[in-house]
Amino acid sequence: MGIENLILIAKSIILGVVEGITEFLPISSTGHMIIVGHFINFSGDFAKLFEIVIQLGAILAVIVLFRNKIFGSFKKLKPKEEGFRLWTNLALAFIPVGIFGLFFHKIIEKYLMSTVPVAWALLVGGIWMIYAENKYRNNSKIQDIDKIGYKEAFIIGCFQCLSILWPGFSRSAATIIGGWIMGLSSIAAAEFSFFLAIPTMIVASAFELLKSGSKLSRPEIFALIIGFVVSFIVAIIVVAKFIEFLKTKPMKSFAVYRIFVGIIILIFAYFKII
Repeated sequence: MGIENLILIAKSIILGVVEGITEFLPISSTGHMIIVGHFINFSGDFAKLFEIVIQLGAILAVIVLFRNKIFGSFKKLKPKEEGFRLWTNLALAFIPVGIFGLFFHKIIEKYLMSTVPVAWALLVGGIWMIYAENKYRNNSKIQDIDKIGYKEAFIIGCFQCLSILWPGFSRSAATIIGGWIMGLSSIAAAEFSFFLAIPTMIVASAFELLKSGSKLSRPEIFALIIGFVVSFIVAIIVVAKFIEFLKTKPMKSFAVYRIFVGIIILIFAYFKII
């Protein structure tokens, strides 16, 4: 195996770890993938395909962790039952991001998928997280995702659009903030965010894969497999730990991290280090 292939494998492991850690935490996986990809010189058509595939690894982690809830919901799909409410809520929450993604995808990809806009998104999103948590977290009335109403689900879906319109804001952060505002507890908001990721990311990934049509070499296929597996394993660990974290601690630490990273990247950009 040549040195170029070894470097590609190393990059796939690094980015698989980054994706697995950041996809479901409120710190933006897209933002981190753009920033890390910039520093390790990982770009181009294969990089875009790679990011899609490892996202699916992270999604598989959620499906595995919540398999009892997911498969149990399929047995309760009659109107007014828990499964019917859950999947109806997810469908309603997906509608806004589906519409915005369809109409604004090319513009956003052209103008906002770079380090400086991502840094500002991290910074602004971090400040808003601190404000929203201080104002709304202790006023939660909905402790379980089975109690979320259709109105709440749709509005949370509207908040999710922030992550589409401003890469780096974080889909998880946007939906959790929306959940707080709509009266969800942190755990309920986080779990709904996890479930909402399933249709959102599968549709987005399928859309990108259909556009791709890339012919891959053996090393690239191997890199995809490694990235997928690493992302899956890391995401399983992170999601489980994140839920435990939310039971006793606030999310301020994630917001502070976002603000710190955003400021550092903006400083680097100002001095033309990146």
